[in-house]
Amino acid sequence: MPKQESLPTSARYSPAHIRATWNGTGSVEDAARALGFSRAKGYELIRRGQFPCRVLRIGRSSRVVTASLLRVLETGEPEYNDSRT
Repeated sequence: MPKQESLPTSARYSPAHIRATWNGTGSVEDAARALGFSRAKGYELIRRGQFPCRVLRIGRSSRVVTASLLRVLETGEPEYNDSRT
């Protein structure tokens, strides 16, 4: 994802901007910011299996599924991962 330093934070994490600029997955940090909480809280929720959208574990890293994040942002309904790591 290219850096968008000139955009206000709210516009950078809007569903329209995410749809236009993210690929199939995004970072936990960016997804957490889009959802309104910190990176640390995002990783804590992933460990507990309660991150509000689908998370893929790839080796030691975690990636958030963009389509799932967009559904959560647009509907307000969580899609809990329910997997413990």
